[in-house]
Parts: sequence; C-alpha cells; structure tokens
Amino acid sequence: MKIQEIIVVEGRDDTAKIKQAVEADTIETNGSAINDETLERIKHAQAKRGVIIFTDPDYPGERIRRIVQEHVPGCKHAFMPKDLAKGTNGLGVEHATKQAIRDALQSVYALREDEQEPIDWRPHLLAYGLFGGAQAKTRREQLGERLNIGYANAKQLEKRLTMFQITVSEFEATMDQILLEERQQT
Repeated sequence: MKIQEIIVVEGRDDTAKIKQAVEADTIETNGSAINDETLERIKHAQAKRGVIIFTDPDYPGERIRRIVQEHVPGCKHAFMPKDLAKGTNGLGVEHATKQAIRDALQSVYALREDEQEPIDWRPHLLAYGLFGGAQAKTRREQLGERLNIGYANAKQLEKRLTMFQITVSEFEATMDQILLEERQQT
C-alpha cells in the first residue's frame, strides 16, 4: 500500500513502524515541542503532496495534532485506538501492528469547513450519556474508535463531530449499537 501524502509522526520509532506497514514518507515532530522549522516543512509538504497527521492516542499526541492543524490547515487525520497502540513500554503508533496501521491510514478524515449548517451536538451528547455520567468516558472512547476520530473529552467531541462532518444519523446509529452492546453485557 502506497500513501501519496506525507505522514506527520512523533518520532523515529513511528517512522520505522509505518515504513514496515506501508510505503510512505514521514516528517517527525520529535515530540510535542514542535519548532518553526518543522512546521515550515509540514506546510511545504501540505502544499506539494498533502499531509496526514498520525500521532499517538494520548495527550501529547493530541497536542501535536492541534498545533499542526492550527499552523497547517487542511491536513488529513488518521487515528489509532488506544487498545491497538499499547505496548509493554507505553502507548504509541510504534507499538501497533502493521494491519492496525494500514487500517488507520485507510480510514483517514479530511477536515472540511464549508457552508454546511452547523449541528448543535449538546442535546445528542446528553441524550446518549456522553457528558458527566458513569459511562460517559467509556462511551466517548468507543464512539471515537468506531467513527475513527479518536478519543476526546466531551467539549472536544463536539468539535470533532463537527470538523469531521459526522452526520446525526451516523452518530445515532453508532451510539445505538454501543448502548445495545452495553445492555447485552449486563
């Protein structure tokens, strides 16, 4: 599998693992202290070939994703569920299987900010218990994994659902399935 876009990753181990899974070029941020030179290289890559941001499913990874997206609009996003990125020495893309990496790169999202009518997600999030309840965090984790948008807290979830243009029907069908599985387990 060949990836046209340049993949932004956190470090050398991520690059090595991605190159085992797919044919692709990467830019390494070397952690969350992204310097201006790296951001300029990412801007250049976006202009020439496009960029996919593929960071670890943890706080530093999300921080890198936000910084890059803020400085280089229009990037695509690939997400890795936490359970597929766990290793004996931590959490990260470098611990994922080749197949999990391929799957994440086949489920890439492009952010679009067109003239679509905005959705007020709060009533939907409340109705499905995604704010403040005992199961809220677990449900948000499952939703993020199934929609391939990554885990987010309640406030960030609203933003991601909008940015990735998830439809209400797609959201409701996914949440209905999650709730059905919850009921079947009890």
